[in-house]
Amino acid sequence: MREALFRCVLLFLCSVIQLTSATVVLKPFLFSFPDLPAKFAVRVNRSGICGALHVANPLDACSSLLNRFGFNETEQVRIALIIRGECPFENKIRNAQNAGFHAAIVYDDRDKRNLVYMMMNPDGIKVHAVFVSKPAGEILKEHARGEESECCIYLSHSHTAWTVLAISLLSLLVILTFLIIAFVVPRHWIHWQRTHFRSKSVDVRVLEGLPCFTFYSTHLNCNQNRETCAICLEDYKDGEILKVLPCQHEFHSSCVDSWLTKWGTFCPVCKFDMKTKFVYSEIFCLSGMAF
Repeated sequence: MREALFRCVLLFLCSVIQLTSATVVLKPFLFSFPDLPAKFAVRVNRSGICGALHVANPLDACSSLLNRFGFNETEQVRIALIIRGECPFENKIRNAQNAGFHAAIVYDDRDKRNLVYMMMNPDGIKVHAVFVSKPAGEILKEHARGEESECCIYLSHSHTAWTVLAISLLSLLVILTFLIIAFVVPRHWIHWQRTHFRSKSVDVRVLEGLPCFTFYSTHLNCNQNRETCAICLEDYKDGEILKVLPCQHEFHSSCVDSWLTKWGTFCPVCKFDMKTKFVYSEIFCLSGMAF
């Protein structure tokens, strides 16, 4: 059960972590990479933004870019690829914006580091900016072809995080509920069955203490006014052992034993309850057993 719970929690955490990731796609190679948007930069709209990917010159974009584009060329969207380091994120984004780029992708300069949000002063920032890992940035750099290739930045799903988080929590609760039911309920059911079975049967010692006699049709008396067993509906035969209940009704010994241990604690004829304390005391005293 612990292993199952751990797997559920792990899957849940993975789904929540993925909520903070957006996607950068490089066409026509169809490479996709997770990214984090810059804080206070312009948000990408629902349809995302696609344009030509250019490697910034200089690569760190800590100074004015040499590959500049006129601001009147608004028809073509261009995205700058920049490496992290040497200067604040804000300087890089502003230099890319001043060079005529509509968006900037900054990639890490070190391996195996978590993605970070780029913090900056929002004043005057009009372009989109995202941060990707070093391996992602190196692949983008290798395949950047300027106007010949297309790179897309799609909207982060973080705006729906609370909705998806609520659904994930609800799903987790449902899974945990089913696990609890699967592991706990059977134990209680078995315990209830055992208790219920005991309450619906007569103690074997009581059965052994009931008086018995051998039936002979020639010895019928006024107290033996029935010649048929009310349980199996078979006529009594000479030599058969009958057992008498405290209510004075007699039955085949095997029939009444089976009835009182499997089907109920009462007489099949008059519904006399065999589980009363009085009956137990009387039978135990007659048989010499301790109650």
